[in-house]
Amino acid sequence: YTPLFIKKGSILKCGKIEKGQRIYISVSGGFDVPLYMGSRSTFMLGKFGGHGGRVLKTGDVLHIDNKKEADPVKISKENHPDFSMIHEIGVLYGPHGSPDFFTEKDIENFFKSEWEVHYNSSRTGIRLIGPSPEWARTDGGEAGLHPSNIHDNAYAVGTIDFTGDMPVILGPDGPSLGGFVCPVTIAEGELWKTGQLKPGDKIRFKRISTASAEKIKKSQEEYLKELVKKDLIFSAEEKYEPAVIAELEKTGTTQKTVYRRAGDTNILVEYGEPVLDFKLRFRVHILMTEIEKLKLKGIIDLTPGIRSLQVHYDNTKLKNSELLKILMKLEKKIGKTKDFSIKSRIIHLPLSWDDPSTHKAIEKYTESVRPDAPWCPDNIEFIRRINGLDSTEEVKNILFDTSYLVMGLGDVYLGAPVAAPLDPRKRLVTTKYNPARTWTPENAVGIGGAYLCVYGMEGPGGYQFVGRTLQMWNRYNETEDFEQGTPWFLRFFDQIRFYPVSAGELMRIRKDFPHGLYHPETEETVLRLKDYDNFLKKNQLSIQKFKKKQQKAFNEELNRWIENNQLNYTTGEPVHENLENSNSLDESVLPVTSPTSGNIWQLKVKENQKVKKGDILAIMECMKMEIEIQAPANGSVNGIFCSKGTQVFAGDCIMGILQEGNIK
Repeated sequence: YTPLFIKKGSILKCGKIEKGQRIYISVSGGFDVPLYMGSRSTFMLGKFGGHGGRVLKTGDVLHIDNKKEADPVKISKENHPDFSMIHEIGVLYGPHGSPDFFTEKDIENFFKSEWEVHYNSSRTGIRLIGPSPEWARTDGGEAGLHPSNIHDNAYAVGTIDFTGDMPVILGPDGPSLGGFVCPVTIAEGELWKTGQLKPGDKIRFKRISTASAEKIKKSQEEYLKELVKKDLIFSAEEKYEPAVIAELEKTGTTQKTVYRRAGDTNILVEYGEPVLDFKLRFRVHILMTEIEKLKLKGIIDLTPGIRSLQVHYDNTKLKNSELLKILMKLEKKIGKTKDFSIKSRIIHLPLSWDDPSTHKAIEKYTESVRPDAPWCPDNIEFIRRINGLDSTEEVKNILFDTSYLVMGLGDVYLGAPVAAPLDPRKRLVTTKYNPARTWTPENAVGIGGAYLCVYGMEGPGGYQFVGRTLQMWNRYNETEDFEQGTPWFLRFFDQIRFYPVSAGELMRIRKDFPHGLYHPETEETVLRLKDYDNFLKKNQLSIQKFKKKQQKAFNEELNRWIENNQLNYTTGEPVHENLENSNSLDESVLPVTSPTSGNIWQLKVKENQKVKKGDILAIMECMKMEIEIQAPANGSVNGIFCSKGTQVFAGDCIMGILQEGNIK
């Protein structure tokens, strides 16, 4: 909190972090790095922004922008932020709650419980260890076998997302869309606390009102202007607000509409029953275009899901109650959608079936997340089983013989589509990983619930793998397939049709496509709701027959999970092995310590093995990163005090190195 004037050639050293997880350095004038989509920040998973789209490395040079700024001011100690507060976080109830998704006891336990921050956390999401819900439903229907599964909707930053039985706080690098329930959302003024949580921290969530959330945000804005801290106390007597803030019943011209609270700066508008119905998605699109026409002051962005639209707004410019009135009024204006039609492209994409890269992700999941998952080691066999098909070849034939309609973009990042087959007889249904994977290869193709997704980049994920295709996002190149200079490839209501290629052929296509040397075959067409309704009526009997067989297999799989105690999964408390043997190290032996809390993913050396300084001794998993632990000197391994899968804390001695001069 102190301005420092640095002379040329000076070296700035930072000491050990004593509170929180991160430190911040602000440079007058700012760093002179290129803008990417209007921002200078770095998104490491997407590999763009900041300095080369990556972490900083030794030898990097950051130039300073010479923008004129106000003189820096020192902040007095009594006005420093209170880091003891980070263990209690203020949240608003919603968008999903009791009784439709959770039981009342689930919600009560959520607020009553102390949650531990999991080592596999990051700006993408902070995983939490704690009790599993009882759930108000047995499954998610077409959205997936687990009761946490829902038809994909938009996520607010700071929402707590149950990926199966494990809650995750979605961070600023998290997905904009996904198919899991979210019981609470962190108030915007409380989000800063999540940036300071570290593995092993214990936190509780405090339920607050919209009014309290707005007061917290306002006080922070005043603090930034005056640099004077004002204490905020959550009232224990304030009225708890429901997750659902308003509802409209279905009429001759309107759909059933539910308005859900998603924090203090988002409203989630949800249509119809929880089923896959393309008519609902068309209505969402109409609502989105009607809001855009109004050009309301305070609207930040609009994110459509399968049967919902999230409206993100600035609550200092547009009040929650005012926005709600506008949204409800628009429903009457929209009326019937029977004659809806929209332009659509049919795009033919290459698919490497059961691609080798997906095998690596499955292996990593079984090693470091869940070894007994019923969908491992073969996701395609799981898809066959849960859909009641006779062979995995039948799964393959269905996938290559259907059109997938793109209903959402940004599902698990970077223009990634969430799409579903237009023909219900080709609609394979699966469940999602529980808990989600920590790593997925870029452009892997998976099925979760009744939906297909192409992952826009490497990162976490939960869909069952079927293969891999070409890029959904073009980071720096502008080609004719990425029109008007936009980095994303697909549009809403595109239709994807796959054709098979080998893994080697796909690699060549992936090399050429970002440079405009490969162009997917594209056909222009129009999608008419009236024609689609006629198709469904004509094939009603065969659709019902397919669904009946599918439901039977789905129920059989669910019963197997119940019998084998696999329906719910909890990580439990981290297994922290006793590393007391490390205390007996001889003075001549250098201790090798863990730099942070995490999981020993790989051991690269054996007892008595000779090593050189800088050799990799072990690889840790922490905050969704792989951290290499290197030999501090030449010598030999003298004692290994951990094993593969050991949970370690920062400072734990995991092995010893007898230096070269001491080896007898």
